[in-house]
Amino acid sequence: MKNFQFKMNIKNTTQTLLLCICLFILEGNSLNAQIICGAEQINRYHHIIKNKKIAVVANQTSVIGSSHLVDTLIALKYQIVKIFAAEHGFRGNVENGGKIKNEKDAKTGLPIVSLYGKHIKPTKQDLTGIDVVIFDIQDVGVRYYTFLTTMHYVMEACAEYGKKIVVLDRPNPNGHYIDGPVLDTTFRSMVGIHPIPLVHGMTLGELALMIKGENWLKTTKKIDLVVITVSNYTHNTVYELPIAPSPNLPTTPSIILYPTLGLLEGTIVSMGRGTDKPFECFGAPWLKIGSYEFTPKNIVGKAINPPYLNEKCRGLLLTDFANDYIVSYNKLYIEWLVLLYKECPDKKTFFNPFFTLLAGNKFLKKQIEEGKNANEIRLSWQVDLQKFSKQREPYLLYEYSPNKGLIKNKKS
Repeated sequence: MKNFQFKMNIKNTTQTLLLCICLFILEGNSLNAQIICGAEQINRYHHIIKNKKIAVVANQTSVIGSSHLVDTLIALKYQIVKIFAAEHGFRGNVENGGKIKNEKDAKTGLPIVSLYGKHIKPTKQDLTGIDVVIFDIQDVGVRYYTFLTTMHYVMEACAEYGKKIVVLDRPNPNGHYIDGPVLDTTFRSMVGIHPIPLVHGMTLGELALMIKGENWLKTTKKIDLVVITVSNYTHNTVYELPIAPSPNLPTTPSIILYPTLGLLEGTIVSMGRGTDKPFECFGAPWLKIGSYEFTPKNIVGKAINPPYLNEKCRGLLLTDFANDYIVSYNKLYIEWLVLLYKECPDKKTFFNPFFTLLAGNKFLKKQIEEGKNANEIRLSWQVDLQKFSKQREPYLLYEYSPNKGLIKNKKS
């Protein structure tokens, strides 16, 4: 069994046996699936976390096979003492923007500390008694997806208080392209903190290295960072997430469409929150194009008071478009934003203040209002995108071929 030649010095024979069984099962599963995520490769970070007191930043995507990372590490007798929870909560069952409370995990009894809302960065007290912080959350490759910002603040706190951080990397399902405006740091927020494009084409592990290398942390102290890479992955590899990364991204099409449709959160257009097709459609009661109809409802854990609650909306269902076209298109589909603005009967109300934070600058809104077409808007990004492409090169951990497109790994 390859990748299993390592030495361990663990007095507890039960732990040794459990670790061997766990790795044997994972090795078989991983060979079938080809891609081996960082969390699965316990042999590569065992020496870092053994006999250490560990805090874990995790959610429902933090799994090893069918077992949660926290449950697996506890079964192997590692000393997990605290959980940090990002947006949507540790178990991933809280709607967007929902309050994440400090509480105890019902299954393990471990304390959960919220890192979403007013408390976005671990304090000295939060990290007291902690030796190592493990960060393991599935990302979707979009700047305004808040898990990246959470990782930034965890890294900053670890640097400030002298704690090692281990990022267990996972593939980026939108990692095969970069596009969109680069963030103007004047507009830093929870939905954008780094001067990177809206679609950055990097994994969280690569971004962690970039955050460190570009000195984006607001501290003069050095960070002790380790990234456990994904095996058998390139940025051109198709990766379908085994677990929904958040309540309103339940399908591959929704994840593919999210980079574009997420911008609609800053407009008066619904992107399907409160339906069974979130981020696979768009519409509004006033929209006259399209034949798809939906009526947003409250859905506990997914959508509370979504736009146009209980109002019938008309628009387009984009599932087939996502499957058949946008994967090979490799760009934000700005055409929809341009079209919807033109169709809106009251253009003064089309945008809300959140749009500027999502876009990361004030220019995209202005360009649409001025009647720029999609190609003109894209051209305005190119210089910044080329600079970013060069800037990120030293931090890429996986092969990237921009002209190759997406490739499916063959199963063994």
